[in-house]
Formats: sequence, C-alpha cells, structure tokens
Amino acid sequence: MTQPPSQQPPQGGFGAPQEPPPGSPQPPQGPPPAQPGYGYPQAPGQPPGQAPGHGYPQQPGQAPGPYGQQQPGQAPGPYGQQQPGPYAQQPGPYGQQPGPYGQQPGYGYPQQQYPGAPTPGGPGGGSSKRKPAIIIGAAAAALLVIGGGIFVATSGGDDDKKPIAKESGDAEPSTSPSVNEGNGNGDGEGRGADDDLNAGRKAGEAKVLWLQKNDIDLPRNGSDVYGPWVAGDTIVKGMYRSVSGYSVADGKQKWTLELPADLCAAPSQPAANGKIVIGVENGTTDKADCADLQMIDLSTGKAGWKKSIKQNGTWDFLSDISLSISGDTVTVGRTGNSNAYRVSDGKELFGKPSGICQPFAFAGGSKLIAASSCRTDDTGNPQHQIQELDPNTGKPRWTYRPKRGWEIDRVYSVNPLVVSLKKDKEWSILSLKQNGSFRSGIVSDKGDKFAPDCGSAFAIFGKSLDGCTGVAADANTFYMATAPDSSGTARTNKVVAFDLNTGKPKWKAAAPAGRTVKPLRMEGGNVLLYVESGYEKGGGIATLAPTGGAPRMLLQHPASTAEIEIDFYNSKVLYAGGRSFIASGRVSARNDKEELETKTMMAFGN
Repeated sequence: MTQPPSQQPPQGGFGAPQEPPPGSPQPPQGPPPAQPGYGYPQAPGQPPGQAPGHGYPQQPGQAPGPYGQQQPGQAPGPYGQQQPGPYAQQPGPYGQQPGPYGQQPGYGYPQQQYPGAPTPGGPGGGSSKRKPAIIIGAAAAALLVIGGGIFVATSGGDDDKKPIAKESGDAEPSTSPSVNEGNGNGDGEGRGADDDLNAGRKAGEAKVLWLQKNDIDLPRNGSDVYGPWVAGDTIVKGMYRSVSGYSVADGKQKWTLELPADLCAAPSQPAANGKIVIGVENGTTDKADCADLQMIDLSTGKAGWKKSIKQNGTWDFLSDISLSISGDTVTVGRTGNSNAYRVSDGKELFGKPSGICQPFAFAGGSKLIAASSCRTDDTGNPQHQIQELDPNTGKPRWTYRPKRGWEIDRVYSVNPLVVSLKKDKEWSILSLKQNGSFRSGIVSDKGDKFAPDCGSAFAIFGKSLDGCTGVAADANTFYMATAPDSSGTARTNKVVAFDLNTGKPKWKAAAPAGRTVKPLRMEGGNVLLYVESGYEKGGGIATLAPTGGAPRMLLQHPASTAEIEIDFYNSKVLYAGGRSFIASGRVSARNDKEELETKTMMAFGN
C-alpha cells in the first residue's frame, strides 16, 4: 500500500510504521466475514463466518505481520522494510487531522462499503431484506495461527449441534415453560422422565438449580436467542416474538412480554438500572424492517416507551441495525446512519453527524465508542476511524484513525480500549490510551491460535461491535484464550496475558487438564472464566489471578449432567450472584415435538 505524501507517517518515532515482531494477527482472506459463531455450520464451499480470529487459509508464501503484509524474501525483524501498517502516527487524540469530520486529501466520492453494507446486486440497488439463510450441514470452525504461522480452516462432523430446518405454522408463545427443578420433575439428555438431575452429584459439585425447555412454537428455521440478562432476582431472554423473565432461584416464569413482530436486535448489556431497549420489526412480512424500538424494565417485564427509529433520509435502510447502551443512552447503528435515544424516556439525543465520516456501529458500557467509515475516492482502500463520544450529546472526545485500508471489526474492551482491525488477509489488535492516542499493538508468540467468540454466525448484517467472549482486559493487561488444541489426547487450551503498554505476552496459563477455558470478564481483579464441559466432565466457573498460575474453581458443575451442559447449542454463559447460567444461543429442531423438548437454559448454584 502506498499512501499519498500528505498521509505518509514519518519514519521512526512513536506510532510510526515499523516492522513488528513476528506473531501479529491476520484476518481471513476473501470477503468480509459474517458475525462469528464459533462452531456454527457453514455452507459447502463457503468460508466460515467467524471473527478475524477464525481465519481462512492464507495465500502460499505470505508471511504474517500485524501492521501490513510482509513482502516475500524480507526477513522478520523490528527494523525490516515493510509496508505501513494500521497504526498511524498521531501526536495527540486527533493526530494530523483537521478534526473528527474534516476532509483529508484524497477523500471523496464514491462512498466505500461499510461493514455490514448490502452486497451488490440487490433489487434496484436499494434496500433488500438480506435475511441470512440457515445452512443445514456439519458444523465448521476456523482457527487462526497469528504468530508467524498460517491460516487453517477446519470443518468437522458436530452433527449433534447443527440447527435443523422444520415446518411449522405461526408461532404462539405459551405462558409456562417446562422447568425441571432438579428434583425429579423433568428429564435430561439420555435420562428417564423421573430422573433427579442432582442424583449423581458428588461432594464439592454445585447443584443443578433448574433446567428449562423451550415453550415457543418457532418458525421453520428456528430463532436466535437474545440475552440472557440478569436484573436482580430475574434472568431474562428474548426469542422470536416475546421477551420473558424467570426466577434465578427456580427458573419459573415471572413474566412474559409478547411482541407484535419479530425481535430483531438487542444490546449485549442493559442499563445499570435494569432497563433495556430492543429492536422489533415493523411488520410480520418479509418486507418488514428492524425499525421499531421498545424499552422494557427487565425486573418487572413492563413495557415502557415505544417509537420508530428516525430515518435519516431516503438512503437510510433499517433492515439490519445494532444496539448498544452506555449510561442512559441507547445508540442505533447501521450502514451509513446512526441515532441515539435516552433509555429512560425515549427522547432523541443526537442523530447522524455532519461530515464524511459516519458511525456504523457502537460499543457501550462505561464509555460510548463509535466505529465510523469515511467516504474515500477508492472503495477498495477504506478509511475508518474510532471515537469516544459524549453519550448525552454525541460529540467526539477524541478521534483515532488507523491507516487506510484497515477496518474496525470489533471492540474487545471499552475501558481500557482494545480494538480488533482487519485488512484483506491480515488481522491486528491495538489498544489506545484514555486520550485516544496509540498505546500498543498486540503481538503473539509464534504458533498461538486465537478464536474470540463474538456471537451468531447467522447475524450477517447489523453486527454489534461489542459482546465478544474469550477476551477480557484490566487497566494494563489484555487476556485472550487460545483456540482449543486437539493434537493431544484431549481438547485443551490456555489463556495468554498481553501487556497493554508493550503489546507483548506477559504469561500463559493452561486450562485444567483435558479442559478448555473461555474468559468472560473481569471479576474482583481476577479474570472470570467459563471452564467448558466435556461428555464426562462438568463445566464450571473459575477465576484466574492477574499474575497467572492455575485457575481457581468457584463453581464446579456436576459431571452427572455434563451431557446436558455440552448439548446447549452455541451456548451463552452468565455468572451472577454466585449462580451460573447456560443458555442456548439458538433454538431449532426437526419437528414441533423435538422443538418443545429442546433445552434452552440451565442454572447451577450451591
């Protein structure tokens, strides 16, 4: 890549393009991937829909490098000659920029494609429904070697976990899900109808508090599950045309809110007071858009304000949106447009900003982070930028622009800010300081493979910027789990800690023997982990000290229910109030009978 002189960073100095140490991440080649769903089925011949960490095969003869593609024949080394990478030199929050929306040399029309933009060939070039089809087939996973290695795509016969198409009539949510309270009132996988889920529990193992089965008649291809979220003593999940709250203690339904149409978007986290804003389609036909917002109190199930998203002109397409909450602000991202509303009363706080750079997605939480795409004169060489916004006004507090060609893919942490970037066949992870200036680029050891889990592979458009698992961060360290290694007698992996000030690995901590672990978040200064189950080993919740070492088990799930635990499809894991919850990320079955026997959520506690 050759940049115009006005955009060419100076050689040397902080943030200048240099050849990084070997071991930088690279993304998959080919078209931009769909939202990742580790282990989701893919169509034959189609690249897996994964995060950058789930890569595609690399072109022969290409060496890795995080800041740019290394040229054949160049020896790796910190001072080797290499094309500029993603980290532009920026002496301050705005670097060499006139402002967050200012014109830069070479920026003009036509507009580049934003991530999640409709693919060419839609009807009349306008809005098409773009509903992703469900592929019937064996599950596939893609793993990435980011430390001086190659991309490896693998697929296998995980037939027990594939979503299966079925015929069904119109869905009618029922009011009382089937709950096994662990006392003999239900059945588990491979168990009799009168089995007690805690009958085989051993000393030191947690209790099965309850096991819930599906109670909703779904459309033929099933439905994604939104959530779960915990608000006080209630755990809430949404699916198809309803949102329901259940007691964390016994799993019994406390409330259900029926929706007029399909639930089509939700933030990864609610507001601190338990309020959430979801997206609901504005009709029940194939032409409906994800254009209506509904506020819900997760503690009570009461519906608050409802309004249609303000459309910013003729070319504002609302078929696919993403939602994020920061403080009392909910943001609505989509291709080339954005809005923000107050969670408490629905008042619009800000809309589409002026200028050539437009947010397409947001990450929420303790800070509001916006990922934007800027119009350029070359659609094949995009310009992205990342900003921290004031959640009340939308005004940027700082702006950082990576080098041309690098696209913002995910935000792994908002505070500290850790961002995933991709460019063609390359993948890079960077961290920024509190003022938005460059902090470091993450560089792994040779041979390490990583596979962050960032959600459903079926959500191709309107992807969220946040909500990934398999990653966590504290003030000075970024933690990321390696992809499972099946080269030995059992699947296992490790957690790698990276120094955010240097980008280099600090230490590695192995999972328990024959197990795999996945960071969920930070908890009390430690890394909170889900220890995944096996067919003869129950999962559990553990913590890992910020100095490394061996994981310490907080909640060991019983081995006697391991087959049930492992059977949850694309599972989502929560830990709150000393209890752990596992929910299916998608519910589907071959027929109505099997659909209503599908296990959807399970809880463990002491």
